[in-house]
Amino acid sequence: MTQELGRPGARLGRPRDAGLTDRLLTGALDLVAEVGLDRFNADALVTATGAGKAAVYRRWPNTEVLLAEALRRCHPVPAVPDTGSLRGDLVALLAPWTRAMDRDERALAAVVGQARHSEELRVGLQVAVVEPLDAAVTAVVDRHAARGHRVSDRQGALLRRLVLALWWDRSAADPAPRTAAEVGELVDRVLLPVVPVG
Repeated sequence: MTQELGRPGARLGRPRDAGLTDRLLTGALDLVAEVGLDRFNADALVTATGAGKAAVYRRWPNTEVLLAEALRRCHPVPAVPDTGSLRGDLVALLAPWTRAMDRDERALAAVVGQARHSEELRVGLQVAVVEPLDAAVTAVVDRHAARGHRVSDRQGALLRRLVLALWWDRSAADPAPRTAAEVGELVDRVLLPVVPVG
């Protein structure tokens, strides 16, 4: 997927027009979500956005760096309301799973496999998914503890790992929407046993 953009000795990474930079980053997300990573390249981006190739050359050294920056604009993890219970909070966290994947989710899913071989893409996923999801689960666990339930560090860490693993599985293997009942069953059978509710 990596396509080198700059010439040796060329000055890189200095956007000259914030509006054009925004258009290129938005176009990158649109494109990779639509056609996948294998067909994402600078030529396709230029065609899709109407930007000149020189505009891309001035900003990023290759398409992985470009796409990694674009991924940081994705916000797939919802803000989780305080529902009053651990179960309700976890169901709210997984609420996006009851609908088809949106543009951001499709773009992120498209790079999951390649991120194993790309530090840039791995960092993009870390910022867009791993860190927000970790923060969301931590907030849910802290609320549960504040309601008077004891939660060990080990239990909290295991819950975070499970939720992240399920998130990656949906992205990479099984993106079909679930019903609300299926999400509830997943929470009841897989997640709730990790953290005591009594």
